[in-house]
Amino acid sequence: MEDNAIDPASIDVLLFMSQTADYRIPATAPVLQHRLGLPVDTMAMDLSLGCSGYVYALSTAYAYASMPDVHRVLLLDGETFSKIVNRNDKVDWPLYGDAATATLIEKGNFGESTFILRSDGSGRDAVIIHDGMRNPVNADSLVEVKNENGDIHNRLEIYMDGMDVFNFAMKRVPKTIKEMAEVTGMPLDSVDWLVFHQANRFMTDFFVKKLKFNPQRVPYCIDRYGNTSSTSVPLTIASELRDKMKNGDRVIMAGFGAGLSWGVAAITMNDCSISPVIEY
Repeated sequence: MEDNAIDPASIDVLLFMSQTADYRIPATAPVLQHRLGLPVDTMAMDLSLGCSGYVYALSTAYAYASMPDVHRVLLLDGETFSKIVNRNDKVDWPLYGDAATATLIEKGNFGESTFILRSDGSGRDAVIIHDGMRNPVNADSLVEVKNENGDIHNRLEIYMDGMDVFNFAMKRVPKTIKEMAEVTGMPLDSVDWLVFHQANRFMTDFFVKKLKFNPQRVPYCIDRYGNTSSTSVPLTIASELRDKMKNGDRVIMAGFGAGLSWGVAAITMNDCSISPVIEY
C-alpha cells in the first residue's frame, strides 16, 4: 500500500486466503481489516483452499471488482506450514516454507482475464490433517506414527501422499493449460510466462516438456522458499519476474493440490506494479 500510495480508506473488499488462519473462530480477515486500519464498511472474508488457492482467490477478487460499487479489492494470502508439519517428517519438513503475499485488484480497463477452476474430492486423503474438526481432538491425536515411507506425523499435522498428488497433477494440469489456450484462442507460444505452483521441480519440468513450452519462460523460486502452498504463485511472480515482466505480458498461472483441486488463470499484466520481496 505504501509502494503504490494506496489510501486504506479506498479498500472496499478484503479477502484472506489461508489454510493456516490464526483461529478457528473468528475469521482472520476482520482481524486484518482492523490491524491495517481499513474502514469498518470494508467487506472482509476468509477463503480456505490448498495449493490452488491463489488462483481461486484471484478469481473471487476479480468477481468482486466487477461489481458496481467495488473499486479496490485487497487479496492477502498467507501460509505458515511450519506450524503443521512434523520436524521429523523427512519428506514434508524440508519441502514446505512459510510465506505471505498481498495483491491489489482495482477496477479499470486492463484487458480480459480467464479462469478455469476444477475439483475432484475423491482425492481428499492425498493431502490431509485428520483431526481437529470433523474428527474431534483427543489424546490419540498427538501420538506420532511412522508410515511405510518413514514419514512421521501426528493427526494434527499434515499428511501428504506424494505419489497420489504427483499422479493427479500429471493427469490434470497440462490438459487444463491446453484447454485454457483453446478457450482464450491464445497459443501457448504467444504466452510470455507460465507460472506454476512451486510443488516439485521435476514434475513441473515434465509439464513444460509435455506442453512444448519454452523453459526459459518458466520461473522458479522453490530452491529458495520451498513449497509455500497457496502463496507460491504470487511469490514466484514477485521474486522472479519483478525486473523481467513487461507491460502487457501475458501470463498463465497454474495452482494444484489438496482437495483435490486445481485452477488455471490467463492474465494480461497491464499496468501491473510488483513490489520487492521482503525476507525475515
